[in-house]
Amino acid sequence: MRTILKSILLMSLCSSATAPAMAINGADNNKEKSSIHGMENSDSIKHQPLTESSVKLNEVVVTGLTGSQKLKQSPAPISFVSARQLEMQPSTNIIDAIAHQPGVSQITTGSGISKPVIRGLGYNRVVVVNDGIRQEGQQWGDEHGIEIDPASVHSVEILKGPASLMYGSDAMAGVLIFHSAPTLAKGDMRANFSTGYQTNNGLFDYSLNFAGNQGGFVWNTRYSGKMAHAYKNKYDGYVFGSSLREQALSQLLGWNYRQGHSHLTLDYYHLTPGIVEGERDEKTGELKIPEGYDAKSYGKPMPYQQIHHYKAVLDNSWFLGDGNLKFLLGYQQNRRQEFEEEENPKECGLDFMLHTVNYDLHYLSPEMNGWKFSTGVNGMWQQSINKGSEFLIPAYHLFDYGVFATVSKEIGKLNLSGGIRYDHRHLHSEALREEDDAESNDSFRFQTFKRSFEGVTGSIGLAYEILPDFNIKLNLARGFRAPNISELSSNGVHEGTQRYELGNSGLKPENSWQFDLGLDYSSPIISAELSLFANRINHYIYSEKLADENNQPILIDDTPAYQFTSGDARILGGEASIDIHPVEHLHFGNTFSYVNSVQLHQPSESKYLPFTPAPRWISDVRYEFVCNGRTFDHLFVKLQMDCNLRQSHYFTANDTETATPSYILLNMYAGTDVKLHGKRLLSLYLSGENLTNRAYQNHLSRLKYLDVNQVTGRRGVYNMGRNFSIKIVVPIEL
Repeated sequence: MRTILKSILLMSLCSSATAPAMAINGADNNKEKSSIHGMENSDSIKHQPLTESSVKLNEVVVTGLTGSQKLKQSPAPISFVSARQLEMQPSTNIIDAIAHQPGVSQITTGSGISKPVIRGLGYNRVVVVNDGIRQEGQQWGDEHGIEIDPASVHSVEILKGPASLMYGSDAMAGVLIFHSAPTLAKGDMRANFSTGYQTNNGLFDYSLNFAGNQGGFVWNTRYSGKMAHAYKNKYDGYVFGSSLREQALSQLLGWNYRQGHSHLTLDYYHLTPGIVEGERDEKTGELKIPEGYDAKSYGKPMPYQQIHHYKAVLDNSWFLGDGNLKFLLGYQQNRRQEFEEEENPKECGLDFMLHTVNYDLHYLSPEMNGWKFSTGVNGMWQQSINKGSEFLIPAYHLFDYGVFATVSKEIGKLNLSGGIRYDHRHLHSEALREEDDAESNDSFRFQTFKRSFEGVTGSIGLAYEILPDFNIKLNLARGFRAPNISELSSNGVHEGTQRYELGNSGLKPENSWQFDLGLDYSSPIISAELSLFANRINHYIYSEKLADENNQPILIDDTPAYQFTSGDARILGGEASIDIHPVEHLHFGNTFSYVNSVQLHQPSESKYLPFTPAPRWISDVRYEFVCNGRTFDHLFVKLQMDCNLRQSHYFTANDTETATPSYILLNMYAGTDVKLHGKRLLSLYLSGENLTNRAYQNHLSRLKYLDVNQVTGRRGVYNMGRNFSIKIVVPIEL
């Protein structure tokens, strides 16, 4: 532990915060100026210069911990990503857009599919919240991403660790809260159009938005589209199967009134990604492209997936005196299909249909002598149905509920907060026979079973202002996660991952204790932050590759077999950042993230946890030009070095993982607002990423373990090569 602390403290001397953020979503009712979502409500505020200091960032009000709290008063580690940061960061999906944040990584399957990882933990250990409810899209899977339109996201809160008590089981690693844009002030109507293009995979995207508020009646309509052909890199050329098409439509309708609001949000998201199989020609080593297909085509490759996600959310908020009562009711339908047969292109193999009903009722009390209380109950009901000809998990029903209470107290420069939560989850899976006339138990693909899980979680912490620009934060939290349906009962080939997965119905819930220490300093010349954590997890669940007595991989249906198991784990690490302003308009910034994940009481080949991100150092120099504001405004240029160190701590048992070499990516970004007659005509963003066209594999890339190139000896498929992008955002005043 001492060695880790020393290394992180040392790196903090040459490390930095990312571009400073601005205030969180604006209010969506008549009390909007005092709303817990902060300000960013007008065009003039939204496009402030990028020189916003971290002092301003500390005044941001975050909502994910106790319901409403200033960032500087939060004892738990929370990051905030503003609308401006999201707008200027080129990406292929919303997780990719925030993956540069300290402590945040992504498990990728090609360039368009990303799963979030916070401090080395991912999948069902990260709760994603969108439109006020937790996103449920069969997130146990590797080969599909988060069903959220990136263009619809206005800002992001990143809660690191299990300190939040508002979201129940699965929030062990943390919570990603995606905020939509605030509703407008009365009498306002606005439209917005954005479009972008990326050269490497020909990605073309667009989004059109129209919003207004007439006499308290509010609406917000958005339609977005995206398409990309296969990406390319120096070693593999074009990677067939990495293409994608995406469509999204959202509609908000509602009423803002004196004592609150009632909003109905309807969303539809459709993603059609290809599946990268990585098969190669043994003579040339090149990736195979089926006859009749073009790697640069925007059409559907074979095999491919289809993901449909429908969502309806009724959001009600009422001010009761100085208190606030909120009630949310949501419905989600997620359907994921895999198509793999050339002879029957419309017949799908895997076909999952997931129905989810979310409910959330909580009350935030008025402040009384410095005390603030919140209490609530939330949970969900789920039904999953198998509709395809192939099966991976059984059909099942799930119901859970949780009750929680939090409290915070401000005593001068000291802020105390804490809370407790109880969760209960019941899961009932259905049996499935291989053949209808079979009588033997051996013919069952899935056996019926019922399991119930319960857990108590809590957190307690403090934030203390030692000096006007120096704060210390301490937090202790307990986390809980029930095993998901895939971990308990998988039995089938996962086409998108090239695995035969086997569940383990005897798994126990995960429980964790995490301690966080945070230090931050802010002045006009330098801003620095250090965040350290220690996490102990009991019954940590992971997937292990199976081998026979000769240490040869066990194959089922000609596919390597993996089975879920568990053990105790210890995770240490942290993030360090520093942003230096040696002269006006010049910023020198660095961030460093480190995670060390160890399984306790295990032999050397099983010592480290799978999918642990490599240490990462991001350094950038940014200059903001002084403009007269007549033609150009907020003009900046940024040069960035993204250094991923060698990952030599990996799960070696049965060749489940291999070491990943270090690599450095050079990136450049530029942007400006273009004005006409004093009004913003458009915003223009240019970028070049991986400028040296470095061939590399990220340690969390699932394509790293595909077939070996028999000509070069290299295993797997490499990440994207050099990529230039352009993005234009056009506000339309009505």
